[in-house]
Amino acid sequence: QVQLVESGGGLVQAGGSLRLSCTASGTFFDFDNMGWYRQTPGTQRGLVARITPTGISDYADSVKDRSTISIDNAKNTVYLQINTLKPEDSAVYYCYSAIRKSVLSARYDSYWGQGTQVTVSS
Repeated sequence: QVQLVESGGGLVQAGGSLRLSCTASGTFFDFDNMGWYRQTPGTQRGLVARITPTGISDYADSVKDRSTISIDNAKNTVYLQINTLKPEDSAVYYCYSAIRKSVLSARYDSYWGQGTQVTVSS
């Protein structure tokens, strides 16, 4: 059973930083990308940042100048650092990955973490 386990959310003051981590556990062959999405009540879940195993990344415009996403392929772990946090960064952050469970399959399935709350106080 593949699982994405997140850590690093919490309450942060505006202007501060946070680092989120997400580890993919279980048995699988590889993943196409890993990343983070976020959601606030009444809105759709939106991309924050994602990265491929080769290090190709992309970011939402709202965070790209103050965020860094990185990956440790040996640990199947992705990290997201967001600096200069703003109250509008408050949301539930979800880890995401497109994972291929077997070398015999060409299909990548979507997996989500349980979500971690990030609250930025002004």
